[in-house]
Amino acid sequence: MSSNSTRPAIDRRAFLKQGCALASTAGLAHALLGASIAAPRRAPARSVVQIFLEGGFSHLDSFDPKPEQAIEIRGEFGAIGTSLDGVRFAGTFRRSAEIAKELVLLRGFGHGEADHTRGNHSILTGYAPSPAIAYPSMGSVVAHELGASGELPAYICVPNDRIAHSGPGYLSTAFAPFSLGSDPGARGFKVRDLEAPGGLDAARIARRRGLLADLDAGFGGTNAPDTLRAAEAFHAQAYGMIDSPKAREAFELEREKPEARQAYGSSALGPRLLLARRMVEAGVRWITVNDGGWDHHRDLFRGARARYEQLDHAFAAFVRDLAERGLLDQTLVLLVSEFGRTPRVNQDGGRDHWPKAYTVVAAGGGLKRGYAYGRSDERGSEPEEGAVKPADLAATVFHQLGIDPAKKLMSPGDRPIDLVRDGRVLQEILA
Repeated sequence: MSSNSTRPAIDRRAFLKQGCALASTAGLAHALLGASIAAPRRAPARSVVQIFLEGGFSHLDSFDPKPEQAIEIRGEFGAIGTSLDGVRFAGTFRRSAEIAKELVLLRGFGHGEADHTRGNHSILTGYAPSPAIAYPSMGSVVAHELGASGELPAYICVPNDRIAHSGPGYLSTAFAPFSLGSDPGARGFKVRDLEAPGGLDAARIARRRGLLADLDAGFGGTNAPDTLRAAEAFHAQAYGMIDSPKAREAFELEREKPEARQAYGSSALGPRLLLARRMVEAGVRWITVNDGGWDHHRDLFRGARARYEQLDHAFAAFVRDLAERGLLDQTLVLLVSEFGRTPRVNQDGGRDHWPKAYTVVAAGGGLKRGYAYGRSDERGSEPEEGAVKPADLAATVFHQLGIDPAKKLMSPGDRPIDLVRDGRVLQEILA
């Protein structure tokens, strides 16, 4: 697992294989985690699936087209009607247009960070970047506040957690995401650390666990380093998944019928979202599905058309699948990117970074169905109505999960930090 913060990375495999040689603090870590996991209030959402399009996804060429504008603004994908009266999507989003009545469109979303890493921070944490403190990702906050609901970790990144600021920030690395270490769409997909080390049978593993427990009694205490507390949490997590057939089965895409896999399309994103649906069924609190390669500064309309169509295919299939299985009401789906793209097409046939106004798409989790909130101006360059900032989105997500956005968390040095600062719950989009 890597936390994408300034904290040192922790290799789960090394911890598991060399468990008898590592010191950890089982008692303290369990006490710490237990103390931090509050019983959730009755909340509409049980899980969140955050689909993160790394690089900067164009709102004008997807969910907020401007067909009345000149070609250098409207682009070449055209616009089509949707199942929502008066709402149009780009022509590459035909499947999503069919399920628009399930979606909430935040068309006045924006912030002030045009750099990839700083934009990531704004979207993933709800905070503007700060040189003084590393804020936790929303996934890590949810892991801290709600904990795991079963044998699987509370926060999982598919396929990995390499995106900057997806980690725990000032929280313990025990709340960093579990990374699969392999892509669900790859041949021979296997989840790292889910199998026992080679050559170890159940008896040998049990002896090692016993020895580790004995060592725990002599280490730790209230001053134990965070890395040791996290190591213990990783040990418990890894052993728990190895011991649990249900946990292992959740990752086995081969259990899906061929027609179910085909419904998600042939792109890399399809199997990732199919696995995310299985994670939702297994009770995982927060799943971030990462999909890179959206930084199209050149040749967008020819070179990236297939990517936009593949996203449309996989995203619509995912939302439809959740709805048909009765899971959408309890699953909050977010389709986000670190920023949008410039209203004007550049001389290379692409669009550049544009954080001032773009679209976030949401569905399920107690939100209204079929609702466009806010709008950008005629060129898609500024919010004209219903402006939404990252802190507002964070407050709304936490609220739907039963976490009080007004709560404060403790950072190192016993400094209280607002869970959300200057953000409001978007009551207008709640069911």
